[in-house]
Amino acid sequence: MINGRLRDTELIVDLGAIKHNIHEQQKLLPPNSKIFAVVKANAYGNGLVPVAQTAISAGATGACVAILDEALELRDNGITTTILVLGITPVENAHVAAEAGVSLTVGSLDWLEEYHRLASENHYTKPLEVHLGIDSGMGRIGFTTVEDFHAAVKFLREHDEFEFEGMFTHFATADSADDSYFNRQVAKWEQFVNSLTELPPFVHMANSATGMWHREKITANTVRMGISMYGQNPSGRELAATLDLKPVEQLVTTISFVKKLRAGESVSYGATYTAKEDEWLATLPIGYADGYPRCMTGYKVLVDGQFCDIAGRVCMDQMMIRLPKRYPVGTKVVLMGRSGDKEISANDLAEQAGTINYEIMTNISNRVHRTYLS
Repeated sequence: MINGRLRDTELIVDLGAIKHNIHEQQKLLPPNSKIFAVVKANAYGNGLVPVAQTAISAGATGACVAILDEALELRDNGITTTILVLGITPVENAHVAAEAGVSLTVGSLDWLEEYHRLASENHYTKPLEVHLGIDSGMGRIGFTTVEDFHAAVKFLREHDEFEFEGMFTHFATADSADDSYFNRQVAKWEQFVNSLTELPPFVHMANSATGMWHREKITANTVRMGISMYGQNPSGRELAATLDLKPVEQLVTTISFVKKLRAGESVSYGATYTAKEDEWLATLPIGYADGYPRCMTGYKVLVDGQFCDIAGRVCMDQMMIRLPKRYPVGTKVVLMGRSGDKEISANDLAEQAGTINYEIMTNISNRVHRTYLS
């Protein structure tokens, strides 16, 4: 993996903003509530290890990842708290998680029975921490009936190679103004919770959106803090944020080349942009291979507190912008973040690209160097 340390393009990550956002969520939760920091997908593009370390130092009880490899990277870097893999891990690899003390999501009795067989044959000695996933309406993974869930709980408690550490669900519409489907999911989740006389240590059903807009309906002791931890609104602009969130990241570059574009001259692939009059044109060392979408062609960036139009198509590694006047090579350009009194947010980029702020953030490639502010 190449990291562009010698190129003037970087993602600036404010770790102090992560701490602030966690503390803002903690203020609004009942006493003794726990927070799991969701750091999957390279911490939403911000850097798996430094973000996890920061979140735990800010009070997060543990971390959530998507795949086992992410969890092992955290263990290799000294993270000793609870780490939960939210996706389904192939059963033949689960012993690796047990050895590393990593918790796994399980959504079927078949998976547990197969692991029990492998553990018996291979004499695994360390117990596997298990969180049972409940499909309350997301339709992705997990138990759909209380009967099947009870069978899994019984199996867990009868076999020493397991520890029943947690249970959880995930909501499909917690970030929507229409809460009818959300309420149906909550009702189904409560059936599972109320069916147990003894709950596991971690009971979690609240994602960022639930922790922000549905705190009164949380029947759990743990919140999974995802995109809100990064200072972003889970709903985009559909609902107003109820937390004082600080955006964590800025995407910035500098002008690498400047020239006078003459009237009638064209720019970039397909010659889709032609100057109507003489103007100053700047080239930036960033493109769609860095995660700045090609569909941003025709959008804008910030230079010296002023919006500047993107001229022509965004290329793989470079892009061009139209300047109001000549600026020297090395002038800072903001693609996401604030310059002067103006700002381009992840939501702004998402609306232009026809997607969501999550995708904008996670698509910033590893070629873009991450710089951390404490």
